[in-house]
Amino acid sequence: MSYYDLSKADRAQKFTSIKVDLYNSLLQNKVKLIETYFADEDTYIRKAAYLSIGRIYFEDITLQKKVIEFLNDLLLSPDYKIRQTAINAAGEIGKKDFLRVRNIFDLGLFDPHHSPRNAVIGSIKKMGDVNPEPVLAWAKQYLHHQDKEIRREICHGIELRGRKFPQDILPMLKELEHDKTARVRNTLVHVIGQIAY
Repeated sequence: MSYYDLSKADRAQKFTSIKVDLYNSLLQNKVKLIETYFADEDTYIRKAAYLSIGRIYFEDITLQKKVIEFLNDLLLSPDYKIRQTAINAAGEIGKKDFLRVRNIFDLGLFDPHHSPRNAVIGSIKKMGDVNPEPVLAWAKQYLHHQDKEIRREICHGIELRGRKFPQDILPMLKELEHDKTARVRNTLVHVIGQIAY
């Protein structure tokens, strides 16, 4: 039974159960159960797992170093879903403590699979919305990267901040207006359209 086939009360219970399992796994240095949740076929189980890791990180400061170590190790997994979920968990942490997870995004931008790279884009959106200063400073360094996909991902990632605070990202977008790659320019037009909307 998938996560959203459960009743609201059962979903709340399932979320609590996942969080307790992950907390205990961290306490016991056992990565296997974390990997199981991070690799689950149900995207909502994976979401419950990365939200739980984010909450655990801020609720128990004694586990912060271990959480970061586990996320870095999980980025080496051959399973793209595990890498994707690790990046999403880092995004939850980066909403308040971006510098601790910055390297995860440096690596995630270059993941060979599109799903972890999409997790980077989504994380930049949510982090940039609430913690813009370090996130946008980090994103800026990739605006002229030689890889067009990196430029496109960064352009797409900063979109959400621009919806509320266009002045924060319009100077960055201006740097891409003469990009020679159609895919980057098309993303730029999309982002400007979202801001204007």
